[in-house]
Amino acid sequence: MKQKRTKNSGSKKGGKGLHGALVYVRQHWQLYALFIMPAFLLTIIFRYIPMGGIMIAFTEYNPIRGIFGSEWIGLEHFQRFLSSPDFMNYLMNTLKLSVFGLLWGFPIPILLAFLLNRILSTKLKQRIQLVLYMPNFISVIVLCGIVRILLSPTGMINLLFGTSWNFMTMPSAFRTIYIASGIWQGAGWASIIYTAALSNASKDLKEAAVIDGANIIQQIKAVEWPAIRDTVLIQFIMSVGNIMSVGFEKAYALQTDLNLASSEIISTYVYKMGLLDGNYGFSTAVGLFNTVINVILLISMNMIVQKMNDGKGI
Repeated sequence: MKQKRTKNSGSKKGGKGLHGALVYVRQHWQLYALFIMPAFLLTIIFRYIPMGGIMIAFTEYNPIRGIFGSEWIGLEHFQRFLSSPDFMNYLMNTLKLSVFGLLWGFPIPILLAFLLNRILSTKLKQRIQLVLYMPNFISVIVLCGIVRILLSPTGMINLLFGTSWNFMTMPSAFRTIYIASGIWQGAGWASIIYTAALSNASKDLKEAAVIDGANIIQQIKAVEWPAIRDTVLIQFIMSVGNIMSVGFEKAYALQTDLNLASSEIISTYVYKMGLLDGNYGFSTAVGLFNTVINVILLISMNMIVQKMNDGKGI
């Protein structure tokens, strides 16, 4: 009876606390509105209102006449892009960069997190993390400049092998250069979230596994992997959802006239058609097509992961 009374009294106290909080919010709602309103307005102005700009994709947009004054042409821009002889080339270039970048780049941060987790010295671990994180703070344009210098005919790579190849003019080398430089720049920073998740792994289970004679692979499989599995799945779903969103700045900065066969992707095509040629309606249609594909891939991958992971997804 005493236990029941204490439970009931605890629930009553919790209910009174919640009721008191609600009463306080009602009495001082102006204060909460004052702090919430700026964030709410910024979200509406910069996130939702610009969505109306997708109407440009269905018009022959004229900046002087505006969206509502421009001629409505429906799906003509989409039909033009899909029937273009270069459509498959741009699409395949985008997919190859994204898919190969995901296959090669996604596991690297996870492996780095596992390796960092095995370093016992805190000072050594911090120094290694500092070295791994530093490339993330290099500007994309600066990174592309470094890549161009290293891979030039008189660059360090050619001097090392005694050759004089100009890698930046080779369409076959562009994809490797893009993906490898991306891994070098972002893998260390991307490992932070996995390193943080590994801190939740049970140390008692790890010690028990060591006592039982488990090797490193068995320890990772039995103790460390379950601690980061959900995080890995969420990150993988989000990565697949952005598979069409290849970084425009880097692709454009590494692009040359001689490697266009493999470097011209949808995002660079949108930039050239929209800002350079002034074809705003067509470029908006291409960008909207890209976004729709991303959304479809995100939803599809989330459904697949939910079926494979006992209903757990985003």
